[in-house]
Amino acid sequence: MTQATFRIRGLDCAEEVAILKRELGPLVGGEQSLVFDMLRGKLTIRADDVSAEAVGAAVARTGMKAEPWREESPGRDRKRRPRPQNMLAAASGLLTAAGFGVHAWIAGGFAAALGSEGMTVSHGVPIAARALYSAAIVCGGWYILPKAIFALRRLRPDMNLLMSVAVLGAVAIGEWFEAATVAFLFALSNALEAWSVGRARRAVEALMDLSPSTARVKCDGGGEHEVRAEEVEVGTVFVVRSGEKVPLDGMIVAGDSELDQSPITGESLPVAKGAGEEVFAGTINGSGALEVRSTREAGDTTLAHIIRLVEEAQARRSPSERWVEKFARIYTPLVMAVALLVFLAPPLLAAASWQVWFYRALVLLVIACPCALVISTPVSIVAALASAARSGVLIKGGAYIEVPARLEALAFDKTGTLTGGEAAVVEVVPLNGHDETELIERAAALEAHSSHPLARAVLRHADQLGVQTRPASGLRAIAGKGAEGDFEGKPFWLGSHRYLEERGQETPEVHQRLEEMSADGRSVIVVGNDDHVCGFIATADRLRPEAVRAISALREEGVEHLVMLTGDNAGTARAIAAQAGIRDVRAELLPSDKVAEVEKLVAAHDRVAMVGDGVNDAPAMGRATLGIAMGSAGSDAAIESADIALMSDDLSRLPWLVRHSRRTLSVIRQNVTFALGVKLAVFVLATLGVATLWMAIAADMGASLLVIGNGLRLLRA
Repeated sequence: MTQATFRIRGLDCAEEVAILKRELGPLVGGEQSLVFDMLRGKLTIRADDVSAEAVGAAVARTGMKAEPWREESPGRDRKRRPRPQNMLAAASGLLTAAGFGVHAWIAGGFAAALGSEGMTVSHGVPIAARALYSAAIVCGGWYILPKAIFALRRLRPDMNLLMSVAVLGAVAIGEWFEAATVAFLFALSNALEAWSVGRARRAVEALMDLSPSTARVKCDGGGEHEVRAEEVEVGTVFVVRSGEKVPLDGMIVAGDSELDQSPITGESLPVAKGAGEEVFAGTINGSGALEVRSTREAGDTTLAHIIRLVEEAQARRSPSERWVEKFARIYTPLVMAVALLVFLAPPLLAAASWQVWFYRALVLLVIACPCALVISTPVSIVAALASAARSGVLIKGGAYIEVPARLEALAFDKTGTLTGGEAAVVEVVPLNGHDETELIERAAALEAHSSHPLARAVLRHADQLGVQTRPASGLRAIAGKGAEGDFEGKPFWLGSHRYLEERGQETPEVHQRLEEMSADGRSVIVVGNDDHVCGFIATADRLRPEAVRAISALREEGVEHLVMLTGDNAGTARAIAAQAGIRDVRAELLPSDKVAEVEKLVAAHDRVAMVGDGVNDAPAMGRATLGIAMGSAGSDAAIESADIALMSDDLSRLPWLVRHSRRTLSVIRQNVTFALGVKLAVFVLATLGVATLWMAIAADMGASLLVIGNGLRLLRA
């Protein structure tokens, strides 16, 4: 299957996306082959044998224009595109004002000019004023009329056809000022709508500006030279100086610094990093210089992945967006039928004035324009997606942004999700006259060359205590049990509880203490010599520091059913769950068992989320209503299968996500209710003969501006 990408000039509205789907769908084998990015005016067609000429001709029939997509200069194109539309809208306004001024001058004053527009057969509008009004109508309708003609040919009335009928109808009955005013205000409304989409577009494009376009590559001779980031191969060493942005994902090979990772992970504080640690493209280096070996190409960085997912997210429409589209599809032709009835019924049934009721029908057509209704939801959704991405929560589409607001149950994986996924020393118990420093010193000496997770935990703890690690001599590893060696001329050993039993050095008191520590979910390292047990070092996978607050906050938000699903042993699982405040624990589960448990939750609750980080969590996340991945430490499989990724691995983002989702839903409801409420009010006034054409379009434009502004509030997370 091939892929062709186009820039669509004039694509600023969800209704225009629907028009293009209907026109292009049969050409490419179905609407499922079309992927729209309304923010960037981008169309991707995934189908074989796509003819660019045929696509261009089909798009042209809709009143829009298709051009081959040029990725290298989208910013310049985007800046240029709105200018003709804005200039024509401004010209329409100036010509309308000039026409009214000439009309008032010839008629002998503003009152006289308004009086001549008084619903009589002969309005007496001067030729000069009519010429200026006509020019205003042409400028205002330049982008509207082609789309209206297309809608008329397809017998699918839309807002462009409604406005065109209203303007031409006003001209037909001599309401030149009203006609010019409606054309100007609708053109201004479209320009403002394009601006609102551009505002949301820029919020998303801010992500694209994070990564610098060049990298300072280190030469073999020791020098440096700048090359385009796209040309840097995996394994190349590049230099990042103080205050610069990291151009590519990589591993630090030299240097120490603090990096601001907030653009990628949403973390509020800089993170200290040194040799051997990973850095992300788009993060900002602190005071130290770094040498980094690239691990991914420019098009495959974490930032590039985020940008692609945000772009694709716009094609996955939310339930609210789908409802509004279906509503508008029925609403527009219904309103045209009602306007026709308003025009015909009073004159035919009550011998009322044809001209009066024709005018009122035109007012109904104007106020019925679904512009405010149609634009309200996508602007809100895109603003919410962009805001979440800036806060370290990557939501893969509008289809998923509404789900957290209605969550009833949430399942957590344990290791790497509720816990950090890395063992740490949590307790040191010296025995038989030894102290903590001595015990750690001997254990570190025996573990100095080991790569075992428990050994790394001991060595990190020694470093934290400032204990200098001196490797033991004569080290002998005992497979699956422990190690032996000489320290300061004396033999020492360390190992598991089972190894202690094999050595025959266990006492009843030691056995009881070890059993108690193991029951708490801890892995215990026993340290001893030939004479006695020197002490215990207890390690555990520590609960994430924010986990307790996150669990409590989720309950406060109304997500009552919280459950832990883990493949770990029951004792460890219960201990971690108790620390976190989770009462429902299901342990010793295989990946298939996790899927079965999630299915039980889905059967008992309408909406269930699964939070995980590993490959073994991916099937369960896919089965849940909503899959949430730990994005930074999580596996690629978990992130790909998830609907939402927490890029900073911060569990406190979960209650934030629930609140953000509810806020988004609230804004959407406010917008839809307000847009329909304004239309209903003016509809009643128009039927009573109180509302005028320009009042109707002003009300519609005002409603559009207010719902756009309300939706853009979501950019402030």
